[in-house]
Amino acid sequence: MEYEKIRHHLHRIAEPSNQEDRTQAYILEVLKTLHPTKIHTFPDTHHVVAEYDFGPGPVTLVRGDFDAVRVDETLNLPYKSATPGVSHKCGHDGHTTILLGLAERLMNYPLPQGKVLLFFQAAEETGEGAAQLLASGFLAHHRPDRVFALHNIPGIPLGSVTCRPDSFTCSVVSCDIELHGRTSHAAEPLKALSPYPAAKELTDRILARCQYDMLRDDYCIATLIEFRVGEPAYGVTAGHAVLRFTIRAKDDALLQKTKTDIEKMTVEVAQHKGLQYQLSWREYFAASNNHPDMVRLLKSACEKLGYPYQTKETPFSWGEDFGLLTQHFPGVLFGLGSGEQQPPLHHPDFDFPDKLIPLGVDLFYQLLNEEN
Repeated sequence: MEYEKIRHHLHRIAEPSNQEDRTQAYILEVLKTLHPTKIHTFPDTHHVVAEYDFGPGPVTLVRGDFDAVRVDETLNLPYKSATPGVSHKCGHDGHTTILLGLAERLMNYPLPQGKVLLFFQAAEETGEGAAQLLASGFLAHHRPDRVFALHNIPGIPLGSVTCRPDSFTCSVVSCDIELHGRTSHAAEPLKALSPYPAAKELTDRILARCQYDMLRDDYCIATLIEFRVGEPAYGVTAGHAVLRFTIRAKDDALLQKTKTDIEKMTVEVAQHKGLQYQLSWREYFAASNNHPDMVRLLKSACEKLGYPYQTKETPFSWGEDFGLLTQHFPGVLFGLGSGEQQPPLHHPDFDFPDKLIPLGVDLFYQLLNEEN
């Protein structure tokens, strides 16, 4: 398989979450040459699962995501993204190519037993994809015994592996808070009910909860994304405010408690100020809980392949949609180094290194051959 050709084509046709029509079509086109036992698609989503059935034995799901991010392509690449404002700056083009490479490996070198479900996932960046697959009932029918996924990690040596048991990535959720007061003529501001005092108090109280030390169990940070009061209408006092936050915590229990506390604060402040309010939660990412037995399998696979392995002291602060699957099935999400000089994820200069693809294929295939 021409890994580079496939990855570059995926890069060129980059599409955002829930709009991956061309990407799905291309994945299906390649998969048909790799002869899975069955190809599964799902109504109203772009997910694809390639099933390789080798007889009775453990069922393993391996995930590779394929949506892109809303970042302009500024690199002058021969395979530059053809989609304005969208590009593969998180490396999902590489993750998907690795999964296609694994499909080829399974076709050419079948496992002695068991079933492998290669989950080509859409809508990872918005935290929707894993929930969509769970809601479809597919996993309830197939019941994976274990689930595996990787994410490329810039800043560490190419091909080195980083992982840890328990929480590997944080639980993350975003929220929108709208506060509704009353407008007046700008010449008579005392006749208005401004949402500004409440917006400021609520923002100060939410940000005061932050605990930035990742080494502590109560690590939890709120990031203010938007603070807007009123509109650019100079004859009208402000009567409406919008606050947007992203909240992240070390584990899911703490995130859920923080959500409850923010809801209580919002009600308290809004009612005290005589305002109407709306609060909505968006883009939830459950923490990736790595099962100790799955981490042990990963260490064993790395040892056999000679891949450097390091145990990460703390979780990554970003969220990963694969975390929802680890809440339901034993699994492991691990980092595969994409180079010490590689720009960070979502940076305009990021480009997935093609040399990493065969390393990812080899590691996944070795994982599939490890015994629990």
